[in-house]
Amino acid sequence: MQAGGSRRGRGKGFGDINVTPLVDVMLVLLVVFMVTAPLLASGLRVELPQVEATEAPVKDTKLVVTVTKEEKILFGEDDVTTSVEDVLATNPRVQKEKELYIRADKDARYAAVARVVAAARSAGVLGLNLLVEPEPDEAREAVR
Repeated sequence: MQAGGSRRGRGKGFGDINVTPLVDVMLVLLVVFMVTAPLLASGLRVELPQVEATEAPVKDTKLVVTVTKEEKILFGEDDVTTSVEDVLATNPRVQKEKELYIRADKDARYAAVARVVAAARSAGVLGLNLLVEPEPDEAREAVR
């Protein structure tokens, strides 16, 4: 035996590290975050600001698209039976004036209004206007 003493079998150090449990934990965490992230974003309450705005008169000659709360879309007074994109892209007045008014029911889904906005943009409309009702006088006084 040597003076310093050699320790057989102990000088090798650690063996291979088993990474399977680490990968399992990381995959579980990934799944948990992927499931909860959309829920957290949609659960946020957003209160849109109310502003006092002057009324802009709508001329009878302007093009108005109406979205009802049942998501029925009207172009002027006519029902849109085909796609909104086709109606706006083929209408000569839309192509000439490049301006459109959108009148949506307050209970209409946001997705329905967004679909009309996207269709107007793809049809080349440059001026989009949202028609709203003015605030009642009591609500204006409460804000001040």
